[in-house]
Amino acid sequence: MDWITRLKTNKKNGAAAKVAGFFAIEALVVLLVYDWRVFYYLDARGGSALPLTGAVCAIAGMLYLLAIGVFTWCKDLARRAAVCIFACGLLFCFVNPPMQTPDETSHFLRSWRMSEGCFVFDAQNTYPEDVSRLVQAFPGAWTTAHTSQGIHPNEQGKDTPKTEPLQPNEQKPDAWSTGEGWSAYSTKDYALKQFGENGPVMGVRDGFQRYFSGEPVAELTKEPLNFAIFPYLATAPGIALARLLGFGALGCFYAGRIANLIVYTLLCYAALKRLKRMQPVFLVVMLLPMSLYMAASYNYDAIVLACYYLAATFFLQREWNNRDVAVFCTAFLVMNTIKPWLNLLWLAVLLFAPKKEWKAKLRPWQVAALCLIGAVIASRIVDWYGAAFRYNYGTIGRQLGDTVDQMGQLKFVLSNPLRYLAVMVGTLYENNFYLGQLGVFGALDLPIPVVNLLSPMVLLLGTVLSVPKDKPCCAVRATGLTAWGLVYLAGALTAMYITWTPVGMVRVIGFQARYLLPTFLVWGVALAKGLSHCLMLRTEPKHAETVSLCVGGGFAALSAMLLFQHFFIGPVFTI
Repeated sequence: MDWITRLKTNKKNGAAAKVAGFFAIEALVVLLVYDWRVFYYLDARGGSALPLTGAVCAIAGMLYLLAIGVFTWCKDLARRAAVCIFACGLLFCFVNPPMQTPDETSHFLRSWRMSEGCFVFDAQNTYPEDVSRLVQAFPGAWTTAHTSQGIHPNEQGKDTPKTEPLQPNEQKPDAWSTGEGWSAYSTKDYALKQFGENGPVMGVRDGFQRYFSGEPVAELTKEPLNFAIFPYLATAPGIALARLLGFGALGCFYAGRIANLIVYTLLCYAALKRLKRMQPVFLVVMLLPMSLYMAASYNYDAIVLACYYLAATFFLQREWNNRDVAVFCTAFLVMNTIKPWLNLLWLAVLLFAPKKEWKAKLRPWQVAALCLIGAVIASRIVDWYGAAFRYNYGTIGRQLGDTVDQMGQLKFVLSNPLRYLAVMVGTLYENNFYLGQLGVFGALDLPIPVVNLLSPMVLLLGTVLSVPKDKPCCAVRATGLTAWGLVYLAGALTAMYITWTPVGMVRVIGFQARYLLPTFLVWGVALAKGLSHCLMLRTEPKHAETVSLCVGGGFAALSAMLLFQHFFIGPVFTI
């Protein structure tokens, strides 16, 4: 058989494999929906499984065909990754209900006001009724940290007095009933929320029904305690475009999420375009469910995380020119304008720049001075603007009351360094060093065990696939990267301890795994460099990149499905 015949045969086999893969994916989707029907009582709840099966099959099929098309016609890794990041991010845009990411209500309201062309802060300003209804229909935190327990009437027991004792409910095995129309409930591990002390227990579906009901709101929503402008230059145009096209508040909300995701995708594309090696570890971090969860939201951490990933590429930069300096300074100023002070630590990147290969006009110390001065000026301008254009807010007290005193906490840390070291170590230990919390979504509210378990494994896989094939890396640089990660970790913990934690408390309050994503990335690079001394991979770099992209994208899609299951399919409707 000559090579032309063999090539044609391989093409036919490849096409057959793609078709078989498509039908295999669709069969798995049908089995998944059937599992939902059995395990979550979909039939007993009166819903038809056919539309759900069709919708999930259509989404899975489109994702499969998109993946086949990208890998067939797109040979550039950065473009492949950008398509994958955006496609998986779109899943997170829609499977995550409105206002569920940290502080998303405040971010959305400020973005909406900017979309109207208003760049001042007035506490007396109110939002349109449609926006107010959306905010009030989704008060946030339909998650396990907000657990309610009690007894509520069924349909047949609204006018029946409450009696005891409770007995198992035959129709709902996880509920209890008095036999006269009253049932006990608990929202632990359920996507439910109770409105008020004795208010109704509602789920995400109830929120959508409340929004689409069109009922007038009792009181219009007013502007939040949010005096930032710069972080919402991505989301506000998305809302403005959706309003121009005639969308309501909900459609505009999703448009703003997509706009933020687009900026995140473009920054990740720029970062991958710069990389000549170690692409797999960057790919898996960019595609981590935690990264995409934030990217597909209104939280400005989407932009900050992407700037982290872009700045981290300079740890691997061998030759610096004027363009490299401009890119680094831009990313540095953006992250420090949005989240100042802690991100000054990224100036350490310049210490890793080889002096012999520095070709930029400005010297490294001049670049560092320029970045430092620019960051300080930008943060001062932001603070001045937020105070100068603020109206009718009156006296704004401390966010967490008098128990949190930043200067008092700073004095405590400086006067008790060993005790504070014990606080940091204890906090890390209690939280599994945050590697086991990469599947905790929201404000430490919604843990998905499968994502918690697999996220470190995916990170490790990307790290191993990043081990250089040709020669060992410099051990000194690997040690330096590890040290920088430790300093950043300590700085992030200290920032939360000073700004959010009561003075002298024995653990850090409010710290979340997403704050350590840049640390995990840099440590992954350092570990890959270290492994190069004892592990030589036979895998070609292109194959390693393909594997990391497939694993990262597949894991992101799986995590999005689990989020959808929790909020829209799971026990939310069974109590």
